[in-house]
Amino acid sequence: MSTSSGKPPIRMAQFGTKHAHARGVLSVMLADDEVEVTGVFEPDPERRIQLEMAGEKPWSEVNWYGDPSEFLDDPTITAVASEGSNAESLDHTDAIIDAGKHAFYDKPAGDDFGRFESIVARAKEKSLLVQMGYMFRYHDGFERILSWANSGVLGHVFSVRAHISTSIPNEYRAALAEFKGGVFYDLAGHVIDLVVYILGRPERVTSFMQNADKSGPPIPDNTLSVFEYDAALGFIDIAAMEAPPMARRFEVYGTEGSAIMEPYEPADTLRLCLREPKAGFPAGVSILKLEARPRYVKSLEAFVSDIRGEKQPDRSLDHELLVQETLLRATGRIE
Repeated sequence: MSTSSGKPPIRMAQFGTKHAHARGVLSVMLADDEVEVTGVFEPDPERRIQLEMAGEKPWSEVNWYGDPSEFLDDPTITAVASEGSNAESLDHTDAIIDAGKHAFYDKPAGDDFGRFESIVARAKEKSLLVQMGYMFRYHDGFERILSWANSGVLGHVFSVRAHISTSIPNEYRAALAEFKGGVFYDLAGHVIDLVVYILGRPERVTSFMQNADKSGPPIPDNTLSVFEYDAALGFIDIAAMEAPPMARRFEVYGTEGSAIMEPYEPADTLRLCLREPKAGFPAGVSILKLEARPRYVKSLEAFVSDIRGEKQPDRSLDHELLVQETLLRATGRIE
């Protein structure tokens, strides 16, 4: 099988289909000639029959495994995408690492931090990757903002704000009730990944978890978490009932400049403000046009490159642990 790189494709399977990103990740895997998708396993037989009978892509394009041992015990399969529901994914990823395979693990990393620590420790011992599926890591706007924040272009960063609300129908709210933190547990990892990349581990985390929409199952659906640092603050707010299209917004403020992006899907423009000319930009306000990149494509490309040893991972395993620890501190799952 030929690939654009001239190298053999990475053989990958998918474990689970119930994650909100499962369809999108599988579609990207199938479209990437550097990946050979060997099949999908869905542990819920009713769910599998439903997907097979629907005859819709990408499910109609794959081989279906009858048992996870078929890919976990196959030495030619290098990596597995963990795409089960939030209630299943920790079990699935544990099995993937035990089988000696790299894991592309869609967020969040469960609600048992000790178990995730164990998974990461075993991955380190076996020189395996655990790449979390936080979908903004390779976003044009976020890449620029993180570069400016960490290179000193913005000066001392004293405030980071992230708004990532959504609109969830009542019939899906019950699934959010399974985990402490509701909508915050489900979505916050995407931006915690960015906040701690800039500011590091917060010294103190204070959260407000409110049930504002009384029309459906009672869950934390109007949430705010404040991260305190020695000389900075981080703010993340997420609601489950914002009217679409959502006004998702990310803001970074430093002593030498600021960067504000809204919306960030689809990517459009980014406002950069600088006190003095820096990094090729003038003093004052610059409105920068962004590249609207599809989700998951560059994440998968990076994962494949890391497996092949062509580069070092863009986030360390210790960073993945920090994101998860901070998420569970914010939801009150751990102290």
